[in-house]
Amino acid sequence: MSEDETVFDRLGGHEAVESVVNDFYDRVLNDERVIHHFEDSNTTELRAHQVQFISAVTGGPVEYSGDDMRDAHRGMGITDTEFNVVADHLDTALAENGVSDEDRELVLETVEELRPEIVETAESGETSSAPS
Repeated sequence: MSEDETVFDRLGGHEAVESVVNDFYDRVLNDERVIHHFEDSNTTELRAHQVQFISAVTGGPVEYSGDDMRDAHRGMGITDTEFNVVADHLDTALAENGVSDEDRELVLETVEELRPEIVETAESGETSSAPS
């Protein structure tokens, strides 16, 4: 592995990221604990945005152009428990697609950094503004 090789490269590039994302959404969309957040969503568009997002945060030649996380998840009422469920599905999808433990950890750390922008606080109904 070269020093300048990105996580995106180690994942296997665009096709590998697409495979991870498809596996991830197959899991999420079959999970009764979180499916209600996706019932009125265009899942084809969600998958495309997620491929773009994961590609960008892993150092791929892609810039994420979707809504920022706070705007994209505002009003959805996502709880910490639901965030954990979705993160677990991502971890499983990464593992089952042959992503190393080290690279899975890097991806999941990036996702964890977004928790305050995605999870709504019970008091305000808004996503939290301070990192946890």
